[in-house]
Amino acid sequence: MAICPECDAEIEVDEYDVDKGDLLSCPECGSNLEVTGIAPVELDVAGDEDDEDDDDEDEDEKESGEDELDIEEDDETEEEEDWDE
Repeated sequence: MAICPECDAEIEVDEYDVDKGDLLSCPECGSNLEVTGIAPVELDVAGDEDDEDDDDEDEDEKESGEDELDIEEDDETEEEEDWDE
């Protein structure tokens, strides 16, 4: 049993089913929690660092997608030039 640091709800967590650093969600308030201790299970509010990393990855994917479009446009231009010859 662990306590949510946000809403003080009791959360049933088996110490054998989690590892330190695992992320959980509070069923009462929906807060993202990180396992900070195992015996006994201790929880802390998870940092938003993971969310920021995901945002950075999304931006990288968008940028790489734009590059692919540029390459496709170049290919079409080359094909048009071949027809002109």
